[in-house]
Amino acid sequence: MDEFARQVANLFQITLSPKQVRLFSTYEQLLLEWNRKINLTAIRDIPSIRVKHFLDSLSLVRSISGPPTSCIDVGTGAGFPGIPLKIVYPKMRLTLVESIGKKATFCQLVVDALSLSNVEVIASRAEDAGHLSAHREKYDLALARAVACMPTLAEYLLPLVRIGGWMIAQKGSSAHEETQTAAHAFKVLGGELESILSVELPGVSDERFLVVVKKIAATPGQYPRFAGQPVKKPL
Repeated sequence: MDEFARQVANLFQITLSPKQVRLFSTYEQLLLEWNRKINLTAIRDIPSIRVKHFLDSLSLVRSISGPPTSCIDVGTGAGFPGIPLKIVYPKMRLTLVESIGKKATFCQLVVDALSLSNVEVIASRAEDAGHLSAHREKYDLALARAVACMPTLAEYLLPLVRIGGWMIAQKGSSAHEETQTAAHAFKVLGGELESILSVELPGVSDERFLVVVKKIAATPGQYPRFAGQPVKKPL
């Protein structure tokens, strides 16, 4: 993990403590072990896990000015990007939302194994989470990676963000085109595009971007719509 720690320092100016390095190592071993039991992720070798999961998750630090107080990760899968960010920002309150029960169970296992405090795992659809009073408009950051097209993603994330906070979507080469199609959704849901940042990872040629949308107004109460509607009829 020494090379991984050096990459984190070089790419993101974050110096990992020995404890944080151990947490990433434990997380890595749990991923390898549980991927043999259930289909958590298609990425199954150590170098790819470190770059395409860990470093990719940590690339989000480029879009924020400092440690967030609270963060919700929607469609987290095996815990990305939320858990790597929690390791780096241990004081951050984190909520992980995952609708697939086996993946949510794995996330809770990781949280317990790493003794991460102030983390909640919700086995729920994003549309339902957005209407829970404990979570609606309560977060500094709402994050998602490879979950849905941008208009749909905005309907999942913006209802969870407090006014003055941000939704951040990790996207590939379609980021600019998708963002254009989401202009109406951002406006309806109380968001405003702030920036689209390019991300480069070592040994990865695919284009990657962070789409950062600031929450400037309250989201109308009817959003997100009932389960399935944001996908079937994007704003």
